[in-house]
Amino acid sequence: MHDLNLAIIGNCQIAAMLDGKGQICWSCWPRFDGDPVFCSLMRNDSTGSESGLFDIELLGCESTEQHYRPNTAIVNTILHDEHGGAVRITDFAPRFRLYNRMYRPTMIVRRIEPLAGSPQVRIRLRPSFDYGARSPELTHGSHHIRYVGDDQVLRLTTDLAITAIIEEVPFLLEEPATLILGPDEPLDEAPATASRTFYEETCNYWRDWVRGLSVPFEWQEAVLRAAIILKLCTFEDTGAVVAALTTSIPEAPDSGRNWDYRYCWLRDSYFVVHALNRLGATKTMEAYLRYTVNIVAQAGENTFQPVYGISGASRIIERQVSSLSGYRGMGPVHVGNEAYKQRQNDVYGAVVLAATQMFFDTRLAKQGDRALFERLEQLGERAVAVFDRPDAGIWEYRGRERVHTYSSVMCWAACDRLARIAARLGIAKRERAWRKHADAIRKEILHHSWNPKSQRLVASFGGNSLDASLLLLPELRFLPADDERFRHTMAAVESELRRGKFLLRYGDADDFGMPETAFTICTFWYIDALAAVGRHAEARELFEEMLACRTSLGLLSEDIHPDTHELWGNFPQTYSMVGIINTAMRLSKSWEEAL
Repeated sequence: MHDLNLAIIGNCQIAAMLDGKGQICWSCWPRFDGDPVFCSLMRNDSTGSESGLFDIELLGCESTEQHYRPNTAIVNTILHDEHGGAVRITDFAPRFRLYNRMYRPTMIVRRIEPLAGSPQVRIRLRPSFDYGARSPELTHGSHHIRYVGDDQVLRLTTDLAITAIIEEVPFLLEEPATLILGPDEPLDEAPATASRTFYEETCNYWRDWVRGLSVPFEWQEAVLRAAIILKLCTFEDTGAVVAALTTSIPEAPDSGRNWDYRYCWLRDSYFVVHALNRLGATKTMEAYLRYTVNIVAQAGENTFQPVYGISGASRIIERQVSSLSGYRGMGPVHVGNEAYKQRQNDVYGAVVLAATQMFFDTRLAKQGDRALFERLEQLGERAVAVFDRPDAGIWEYRGRERVHTYSSVMCWAACDRLARIAARLGIAKRERAWRKHADAIRKEILHHSWNPKSQRLVASFGGNSLDASLLLLPELRFLPADDERFRHTMAAVESELRRGKFLLRYGDADDFGMPETAFTICTFWYIDALAAVGRHAEARELFEEMLACRTSLGLLSEDIHPDTHELWGNFPQTYSMVGIINTAMRLSKSWEEAL
């Protein structure tokens, strides 16, 4: 049975997840939102007829170790058997510059090397199609096997015996071997030669990319791993950044809170841009901003959706698939996400905040101009119209709508940043107009979201409940951290939403009952709020606790169980990795202080 202690490889076209023994248990082809040709992560198959996996099994395996090559997305898994034998598996997806373009094929390279003794291995390559519903037809030649489905064909090229792979016969591994799984195209050279070139070039690419990043003095390893994972969640063809690489890993055991996160949520845009900016990953940031601006142009004067497909597609129809039993058997498994139909008024502010970078960052090749400002003004006009209207909110309630404070604050943020952009462009008349809108919205929010009885800001107008998004008010510049209203609200959030070391999103029952797990990014918001109000020692201590909750390879999912500290929810969660980056940058000693 799998857990979320998984390694991620990828190349910004596809990604794959490996368990601690090196089994590839999740990978969607030919892109992040495609068919999971490896889907054993979402099976609970006790019949022994497992499928949807790519396993290099060491017979008599007794212990394992796994690590990333430093500053790369290349994974080494070492397996030891009970007789002193050992093998090393090296996994990666090729990514490097070729002919002045980025080469990122739909391809996984696996190299196996004997390290000690006389290890016996067995290869089990069992892709499946249509979300695990169908097995492929097999054809083969002297050195390749084709796995044929209705919509795509996978081709394995190898220097191992084809029969041993097809019949899954164990064999002695006496010398290094290569398995290259990719599109149905012949390789131009021997697998060992190709894999060696791919490995060296991919290793050089990642190390060069990391070398160009800005890092804090402290927690560099954590930040660099989070940065690489954030990059791996970027679909380079369009610039979209997915919320996670998986679907339907439940937020809590048997909760039914199973959603498909392989899409791009616009509310993430501000936080993702903020993290990429702090890292100095300007090309990735520019690509994401380009994706976002294209969505703005596509939407025009129409209502903005909270989530879009990685191609920019507006329809992400949700359905359940019966062919997969779910993570640990905890279905259902969803494909698509009905959140695209929801009204979430915070998206207008999220996009304007993200796009603001283009008007103030002179490093960017594409600068914000009058034409883009006028497009953003359309979002601002929508924000003015809906700031006091009910919506599903940041947490995407499916069974109710309210006037959520966070959504209203983000509408204020859209107007506030438009005023700042107008000032930057020297358009005084528009600056005054947007400042007037921002001031009027702010006044209304402070009137309707302040509960005089409990002396705190609340999650929705006229309500009494709290949610963790209220901790973002200083971050968004809506209230300074030393404002008494924020301090009272923060104290209430601490009292009502903190569970041990972690923070719940909210404390009320929703469509699925009471929440059980803590939403990982909310704890990072809390740490940032602690720092903002001057409680630096507490912030640093809690940040260290959060880093201790990462997997052995430095990754985080969407949720953490407050009692067991087990990871739940879709994985790896972009929001959570962004939390590591932004919080480490905020808390770290400066290089000048430290040296």
